[in-house]
Parts: sequence; C-alpha cells; structure tokens
Amino acid sequence: MRYIFIFLVFTFNLLAVDAVLTIEKDVESKTSLSIIEDTNTANSTQKHQKMFSLLLNDIKMSGHFNVDSTARRGSFDEGMIPPELHDREYILKYSYAPSGTKLDVKLLHVLDNNVIFQKGYTVNASARYPFLAHNAIVDINNALGYDDISWMSRHILFSKYISSRKSEVLIADYTLLFSSVIVRGGLNLFPKWANPTQSAFYYTSYNNFLPTLYRVDMASGARKKVISSEGVMVCSDVSADGSKLLLTMAPNGQTDIYEYDVNSGSKEQLTKFRGIDVNGKYLGDESRIAFVSDRMGSANIYTKSIGSYSVSKAAHYGANNSSCDAFGQYILYSVREGGATNIYLGSANSSYVRALTSNGSNQLPRFSKDGKVILYIKQNGRGNTIGYMNLATKQNSSYPMINGQIQSIDW
Repeated sequence: MRYIFIFLVFTFNLLAVDAVLTIEKDVESKTSLSIIEDTNTANSTQKHQKMFSLLLNDIKMSGHFNVDSTARRGSFDEGMIPPELHDREYILKYSYAPSGTKLDVKLLHVLDNNVIFQKGYTVNASARYPFLAHNAIVDINNALGYDDISWMSRHILFSKYISSRKSEVLIADYTLLFSSVIVRGGLNLFPKWANPTQSAFYYTSYNNFLPTLYRVDMASGARKKVISSEGVMVCSDVSADGSKLLLTMAPNGQTDIYEYDVNSGSKEQLTKFRGIDVNGKYLGDESRIAFVSDRMGSANIYTKSIGSYSVSKAAHYGANNSSCDAFGQYILYSVREGGATNIYLGSANSSYVRALTSNGSNQLPRFSKDGKVILYIKQNGRGNTIGYMNLATKQNSSYPMINGQIQSIDW
C-alpha cells in the first residue's frame, strides 16, 4: 500500500476547480439552429425529458452553433417551418421512440426548406440512450463540414472508490448519464484503454499477493493476466498500435518506468533514478516519453528519449507539478501553487506555457483522441465532477458524479 500512496501523491489530489476558459468565438459567426421534438413521441418516458437537454448540450459543446435553448414541438414529417424560426439557418427535428432505444433526426436548411441530413440511430439497451444524441450530433456536425467532434461518442473509463480497499472500474458516456460497472470486487485501479477503438482495456488488481496488470476484452469480458510486480504496477500509456505499454513498476523497491512489449512479454527499464519516476507518456513518434519525477526535490515533468540517459525538464512553470498527459509534443500537467492546483498546457519542444484553470485544485487532465478537448476532474465537497474544455472553440462543460470518488480516468 505504501507504493500506491507514493503514486497517488503525484496523480491524485481532488478538490474544487473553476475553469477560466470562456467562449471566445463571436456568437454571430456561429451557425444558428433551433430544435423541434416530434409531438407524437414527446414525454413518452422520463428519458424523453432528458433527450432535448442532451441534444442541446452536445450542440453547444461542439462550439460551432448558436443554438436556441427553447424546447419546441411539431410534426417530424411535416415540412412547414414555423414563422418565428425563419431567421434560423437550420432546424433540427427529432423523434425519440417510446422504447428509448431509437432516435430519428432530420436537419432542415431553412432558406430553401431542403433536408440536409437524415438518419436513424439505435442502441441495444435504453440505458445507453445518451449515445443516441452523441452519435447524431457528431454526424450532423460532420455533415455541415465542421471540425470533427467524435470525442463525444467515445466511452470514458475510470476507477471509483466505493469504500475502504474497494473500488470499481466503470465505463460511461462523457456526460455520466450512462455508466456501467465492468470490474468489481476488491481494489481495482488505474484503468487504461488498450487501443483507440476501445475494444479492450488494462487495469491493476491489488487483490493478489502481487499487484497484477490484467487485460480485459470488452466484447467477451475475458480477462488475461499480463504482468505482476512488487509494490506497484500501473499501465500509464499504450502505444498507438497497441504493441507497447509504459508501466510504472518497483520490482527492486524503487519506482521506475518500463516499456513492455505486448507480443514478446519482454520489458525494458527506461528510467533509473534513486527516487520516484512515474506516469510515463509517449511523445510525438513515441521515441520519447514524458514522465513525473522528484529528481529535483519535488514533483515535476521531465522528458527523455527511449534508449538515452539524458533527461530534460519539460514543465516551464511551477515547482511542484504532477499528473501529466501528452498529445504529440504537447503536455498537460497539474501545478501546485499556493493553496490551489491548476492545469497548464505546455510543449516538450519549447517554453510555451498556457494556464487552463485559475483556482481550486484540478487533477488528472487528459487529452481527447484528437488533442482538441481536455477532460479533467474537480470535486465539490465530497462529490466528483468531470469537466471538459474544448481548446478549439473555448467551450466548457461539467457533469457531476452522484457518489464515489474517482481514482483514475482514461478517455
């Protein structure tokens, strides 16, 4: 347990946070849009009351639309556009089936009353209804030629403490309106997606004599042991092709970063320091890594080339930095400053620094797959909130977790 505590010192400190990002894009330059729900299916279930809010939120979070927040109803099939909406550019009509598993959408161009996009969506269980909205808005956004927002359709993966020495691994949509436990029983920590398609994931079980890394197949639920180690075992990153893992291990009583070959089962020690090296992240073409170390006396972010002994400091602001993530050459990290912990965006190749939050305590920042959106954790009282910052559009939003405390999260 001592090693778990050491790792968490650098990766886990949840308090409150207020994001400073605001919408900078001129509202008048955005596409104007109103939403109309089909009268025939309105209010069929409690989920129907949430569908409008889901669609509205997804459209806003894209940052590409000036969306009317008024809930309107009309005929899904009728082509007539209400007179009060003639100043809009587009109308989004939707029909949500009483089963809760089917959504039909239609995007109308107001000027010529043409249907620009139309599609039906289904899910295999009504609990997964948020993905109906997410998938629809991603497709509508693409149909209009805007920057891709497919991050909305991805699952988030996280470990949540439920009591002493007990935690669960869950998947959820980004709003947390859907969530499902996929690993339970004992202490299960540090989940990490095994590939970009999210068809498998890794996690560490502390229920055995040695901390053990497992790989779980999402389709079958089959679990396979990967590797065990004394003290600590964490998979902090996976190569783009899924063939290599960056592991934090302490086989000799000292935490260091290793690169593990999935196919051969061999491992190479990448850091050798009589202190704490944790949380390795691949940089750029994956010939370099960023990681957290206390080699200068307090936690900070460093980089090194794989196969080289040379180490460079990467965080150019703050003296107590932790909880890093990387995308290309860019690095996210948390900085302890006074009574706050804030998230900063930096570069491994320059002294570029940009503050993303201004007060409170912000932890576990994660880049989206395309690097345009940042996920992070904040806590209000004893409750967790997952926040999002869209770096491309300066839009942000947050969603509370009903109970439990997030230990680690991936996207």
